[in-house]
Amino acid sequence: MVLGDFHLHSTFSDGKLSIPQIVDFYGERGFGAIAITDHISEEAHLIGKTARYLGKSLTRESFPIYIETIKAEAERAWAQYKMIVLPGMELTKIAIREKHSAHVVVVGAELYMSADAPVEELLKSVRSIGAISIAAHPVDTKKRERQTHYLWNHRDEFQDDFDAWEVASGPYLFDEVAQTKLPKIANSDLHAPSQMRSWKTLVDAELNPEAILEAIRKQRVDFKFYDYEHAPTRFLQKICEAPPLAFRESFLEF
Repeated sequence: MVLGDFHLHSTFSDGKLSIPQIVDFYGERGFGAIAITDHISEEAHLIGKTARYLGKSLTRESFPIYIETIKAEAERAWAQYKMIVLPGMELTKIAIREKHSAHVVVVGAELYMSADAPVEELLKSVRSIGAISIAAHPVDTKKRERQTHYLWNHRDEFQDDFDAWEVASGPYLFDEVAQTKLPKIANSDLHAPSQMRSWKTLVDAELNPEAILEAIRKQRVDFKFYDYEHAPTRFLQKICEAPPLAFRESFLEF
């Protein structure tokens, strides 16, 4: 099983750690796979333009440097930690009304994608390039932040289009998502080291990018609560009684 976290932010958008720092932070804690998924905000929307102006979003100009940095760090991560580093992005659609806002995490993509297209078109583009799409924090995150409810409000429409829906973001398990048959994944949405204490995903796959992406698509996954207070030697698992999640009762040490 590969311990992974597939929703992380660096200083290329609104994260506190550089990509090399993220690699060391996770590599030293025994992770097998991570994805760097910095924000790409809408270009035409005023809020998106503001995010770009403030340096909180990738741009067409910064994206090639971003990908080259990920590629270089992926080589180092494998040589130093035997850890896979996947390229990605978070297509960020922020509206004035929360029910119109949506974030789509893309994992396994090296090409720039604009966030301005409708969600339906974005998801088709993701599949066409062989990447996976994740509905990011689709329900209330229980944190003081702008919520993104569009995807959840249209879940019947999108249920076959996403490869996974976040069943947990940070320390919170989303009961609404857990109780559905939607494909699932758990991530930290890490922006700072203090957010490491969170739900993570265990992927039943060989340690290579293609196998990891395919295992997520096929839902060969399990979910664990990573206890930052005890990192890097152990993480705790919580049993979820709500079907169809199949959390296995155990206490694991690394």
